[in-house]
Amino acid sequence: MRSRTISIDIAVPADTVYRCVRDPEQLPLWAAGICKSVTVQEGVWHVDTGTELGTVQMAFCADNSLGVLDHTVTLPDGRSQNNPMRVIANGEGSEVMLTVFQTEGMSDETFVRDVQAVTRDLKTIKMLLETQR
Repeated sequence: MRSRTISIDIAVPADTVYRCVRDPEQLPLWAAGICKSVTVQEGVWHVDTGTELGTVQMAFCADNSLGVLDHTVTLPDGRSQNNPMRVIANGEGSEVMLTVFQTEGMSDETFVRDVQAVTRDLKTIKMLLETQR
């Protein structure tokens, strides 16, 4: 399976980035292309995509002090994708990494669009957090 890990430096501490990503109220701010709103039920985020895709479920791994933000996205048809994500300290700032997989049946064009979307989302997290300092 083809994959691409996108990484971006953010000039804020890793724990600040971690808390932002784990906060469902922040998701529409940094992932506006795929998230119009979020409701949380029993730890699972129900994300209204605002598209023909409808509502997807997003479940993070257990809260931890290691910066692990792995999450599973489940589509309305029941298909799921695990998304490895990390935030690590980098001096006084941090580095955020998310791996995108080209799943079975995914076209090259769709894979490229997914990589571009994740890159935009990570850049948006950077802009949001750095301008709040």
